[in-house]
Amino acid sequence: MCGRSRCTLRIDDFPRACHLNACPLRSLHMDRFQPSYNVSPGRYLPVVRREDGSDGDAAVLHCMKWGLIPSFTKKSDKPDHYRMFNARSESVREKASFCRLLPNNRCLVAMEGFYEWKKDGHKKQPYYVHFKDGRPLVFAALYDSWKNSEGEILYSFTIMTTSSSSALEWLHDRMPVILGDKESTDTWLMGSSASKFDTVLKPYEKADLAWYAVTSAMGKPSFDGPECIKEIKLKTEETKPISKFFTKKGRQESSIPQAGGSTKLKEEEAETPDEAPAHHPFHTFGGNDESKPNVTSSSYPAVKRDYEEFSAETEMKPSSCGKADELETSSQLRKKANFGAADDKQPTLFSYYARR
Repeated sequence: MCGRSRCTLRIDDFPRACHLNACPLRSLHMDRFQPSYNVSPGRYLPVVRREDGSDGDAAVLHCMKWGLIPSFTKKSDKPDHYRMFNARSESVREKASFCRLLPNNRCLVAMEGFYEWKKDGHKKQPYYVHFKDGRPLVFAALYDSWKNSEGEILYSFTIMTTSSSSALEWLHDRMPVILGDKESTDTWLMGSSASKFDTVLKPYEKADLAWYAVTSAMGKPSFDGPECIKEIKLKTEETKPISKFFTKKGRQESSIPQAGGSTKLKEEEAETPDEAPAHHPFHTFGGNDESKPNVTSSSYPAVKRDYEEFSAETEMKPSSCGKADELETSSQLRKKANFGAADDKQPTLFSYYARR
């Protein structure tokens, strides 16, 4: 949560954003700060902290690395700024890395906005969250210092997070602790009562937050510039039910030739053989008579003529017994042809044609 942000503020913007105009403010290592539209852990950012040993309102604008490196980290270890770039406010008093920082190591981080990704299956869509009026967001944070094996002191910080507000719970279940007014920034930065911290470590529920989708290219830390915060239009794809794939497709015309030789296509004609009407070219010849094609006398003329001549000759041929009025049916001829034995002297269908 809150692993990317935009910070392109000027140096004099930070005191105003943190409501510290009346407080004396000195700066440390601000030459390390490089404004960016795509800030990730490990980058230097200005934070506002209390002046060391000061009991009053004196503050310091100190440039630190984002991603906490606790002071008890081994000097020979390589710092990993992605490990603790956020701290859960609900358990901050239980973690050794954070609870010791609450009394004196609280600070404020000012940014124009932050990025959050909406998960949709295997896809992630980034959104840019900011104030509607363009003023900077101020986050509650904790800082620490660590000395490496070479004696160099590194200052780093972590941003406090809390459960998401009702307006942003669709995007993510966590959000940074946003301090939206002077009272909340003073309580976190200058307050001495730990019991009051709970009043500011909570979701930001005001309606002045805005968000919109941005390019997924900003997922790469090397991608920087105004294109990071440019609003994009998301493509909405119509979800078609699976039943759409099994319904018959409508056709504008039918390829059946009509009178006059023109080919006209009929609307909404079935395309599958099982649903085809009687005149469809894919229709089978099985089934009842109503489903058969209407074959006219001009259809297949050679086949019909041969059939009629064969039927007439078979029905008028006298039987082998010499009775002129007894006719042999075609079924009887087939029976003789199929079942006549080799030594059977009764004429068969093949012998009948042989005599002719």
